[in-house]
Amino acid sequence: HYQELELNIRKNLQEKGHLAKYSFDDFITANEQMKHLINIAKTYSASPFPILIQGESGTGKELFAQSIHNASNRKNGPFVALNCSTLTESILEAELFGYSDSSFTGARKGGKIGLFQEAHQGTIFLDEIGEMPLSFQSKLLRVLQEKEVRPVGSGKIIPVDVRVVAATNKNLREEVENGNFRLDLWYRLNVLSVNIIPLRERPEDIE
Repeated sequence: HYQELELNIRKNLQEKGHLAKYSFDDFITANEQMKHLINIAKTYSASPFPILIQGESGTGKELFAQSIHNASNRKNGPFVALNCSTLTESILEAELFGYSDSSFTGARKGGKIGLFQEAHQGTIFLDEIGEMPLSFQSKLLRVLQEKEVRPVGSGKIIPVDVRVVAATNKNLREEVENGNFRLDLWYRLNVLSVNIIPLRERPEDIE
C-alpha cells in the first residue's frame, strides 16, 4: 500500500518536473579530492541545514544539489529548481512566494502557488543566487528565518518546510564586500558549503 502511495507521489512530482534525476552514483571521478568532496556532500545530505554550492559554470552544481536531495530524508518529496539570474524582483517574488487572484495585471485567475509551497517537505534549489537583486534578498532572508511565505496580494501567511540548497559561480564573500550581497543572507545560506573543483584541476578525470 505504501509503495503504491510513494509511486503515485513520485509520478505526480515527475509530471510537474519536480523530481531530482541524479544521485551520487552518477558521479564518475578518479580524483581523490573530488571523492572526498562527494563524501562531504553525502554527510551534508543527512542534515536539515542550508547548503551553499560554489563552483564555476559547468562544474555540476545542480548534479550535486539533486544528489544531496536524493540522499536525504526528503528524497520522496519534491525537488524544485529556479535559476535566479535575469529575473526581476517582482518576478522572483511571484515565482517563489506565489500570488493571489487578481493581485496584479495579467495574474492567473485563481492565483498561483509559489515554488516554496510546491517544495514543501522537499528541497528548493536556488541556482545563480549571486545574481539575485539586492532589493529582494531581504524578503528571501525573512522566509528562511521565519519558515513561512506570504503570497503577493494576500494577507495569508503559509508555513513551509523546505530545505534550501543555493548555488553560485561568484565569490559571495567578495560580493558582500562590494555591497552586492547581504551579509546576513550569506551567513544564512552558507551554513554548510561545497566548493566544486573545476575539471582543469583534476586532469585524470578528463578522459
